[in-house]
Amino acid sequence: MYDYNAFDRAFLAERNAQFRHQVERRIDGSLTEDEFRPLRLMNGLYLQLHAYMLRICIPYGTLNPGQMRRFADVADRWDKGYGHFTTRQNIQLNWPKLKDVPDILDSLGEVGIHAIQTSGNTIRNTTADHFAGAAADEIEDPRPVAELIRQWSTDHAEFQFLPRKFKIAITGSPNDRAVTRAHDIGLRMVRRGDQVGFEVLVGGGLGRTPMLGAVIRDFLPKADLLPYLEAIVSTYNVMGRRDNKYKARIKITVFENGIDTFKAAVEERFGETRAQFSGVDQQILKGIEAQFAPPAFRNAPTEAFDAALAADPVFRAWADTNLTEHRAPGYAIVTVSLKAHGATPGDASSAQMRLLADLAERYGHSELRISHEQNVILPHVHKSDLPTIHAALAREGLATANVGLISDIIACPGMDYCALATARSIPVAQEIATHFRDIGLEQEIGALKIKISGCINACGHHHVGHIGILGLDRAGVENYQITLGGDHTETAAIGERAGPGFAYDQVVPAIERLLRAYLAQRAEPAETFIDAFRRLGPAPFKAALYPEEARDAA
Repeated sequence: MYDYNAFDRAFLAERNAQFRHQVERRIDGSLTEDEFRPLRLMNGLYLQLHAYMLRICIPYGTLNPGQMRRFADVADRWDKGYGHFTTRQNIQLNWPKLKDVPDILDSLGEVGIHAIQTSGNTIRNTTADHFAGAAADEIEDPRPVAELIRQWSTDHAEFQFLPRKFKIAITGSPNDRAVTRAHDIGLRMVRRGDQVGFEVLVGGGLGRTPMLGAVIRDFLPKADLLPYLEAIVSTYNVMGRRDNKYKARIKITVFENGIDTFKAAVEERFGETRAQFSGVDQQILKGIEAQFAPPAFRNAPTEAFDAALAADPVFRAWADTNLTEHRAPGYAIVTVSLKAHGATPGDASSAQMRLLADLAERYGHSELRISHEQNVILPHVHKSDLPTIHAALAREGLATANVGLISDIIACPGMDYCALATARSIPVAQEIATHFRDIGLEQEIGALKIKISGCINACGHHHVGHIGILGLDRAGVENYQITLGGDHTETAAIGERAGPGFAYDQVVPAIERLLRAYLAQRAEPAETFIDAFRRLGPAPFKAALYPEEARDAA
């Protein structure tokens, strides 16, 4: 993984020193809050409902054990002993004091972590497939390219004040685990003959106007990536609307002008930027790629793993849900669920973070990943070590066998923390998780993606959930809309609104009716909810959600 060089460290130290001075001026009154706001946002500092919130960047979701331990140390020393992992592969501290933020950033900087461009109308943290470099289906590890994009976009002079925030995602696999079609720019590695390049998508995004990205280039050679990205973002910077922030995202720019018009403008600009880059980025990329070389995988027997599968049903249940096939023989990818039943999705205590760091260092080739689904990944684990890892995780409450099941819910912080939220998300997620565990249906329901947002901004990705839940305010009362049929993968789809919303205490019963209808009508036990929805259409599911309306229609 990428290690900061002398330039990186000097740059980060200078940025942190600059922000320390800005914080001092805010505290002594030299800066008003209005004057301070754009400065703090450039450094990931928000003012939420109850306190400041610091959003810290985890570039393309990759961490080493020392960085994870530093998160734990910072959470203990300057926060409340936990952190919240987000759908942007970041971590948030919800309770820092303003006077401590410069010390936090200096401490993080010592291990190559920062909060630059985790907010503001600029290019945010580039996200990547959380199985990158390990997945059996991967064409190529996309993280060197993501690092190249990070270096290009950080403090880019032209792109610090875009019409609106801008997000890029990249995957190296045909099976899209990076939600590329819901991003301003999505990059999907593809192979054409013996050459690897990118399918480039543009104009995706969720929020109040959800749209899926359109293909602007079906094959872009790797050498042309940075000048093409430069062309897209600079074209948007000129064409994007600045009169209405709700219409300022690139998805609206593409929609209002049409993909053909937008593409023509990008291609014209690309002709200029390509000459300026002249392939230099490939030299830089090769140096970066060397730092992402695969670890030295070991060849060892797997009898201990096989024996544990046969003898321990608890371990087998965990292995069935939380392990993914690895590209190296004898290895597995471990997804550690941060969704214990009744817990806050995405939260990890300092003790849990330290354990994950220890396990990665001892058994995982010193690598950790954060997924957009708010879980932690040990990407390279030999199967012989899995029983030991499972036992250690169980002692710290991290061995929940639910990855991909109904309780593995994506949820934004909602009204418990966020100043923009109009309804609660976390309690809804907790109640769904515990309810279906208690009635014994979680395993029977099988693979299911539920995603919950506490406002129209859709930080919980509800639009692309198989079942999406959106919390809104209706005359001072929480009201929850349900969408059906969303999908964040390579077969991406925006969910359809099912009908009128539900009161807070009606959400879980409505979801139960919905899923009992699915269980009654699926073609076979192996048919997932999303497959059944696509086969049957929305009618039987709407009838289950709104039984009185169905009776009246009959």
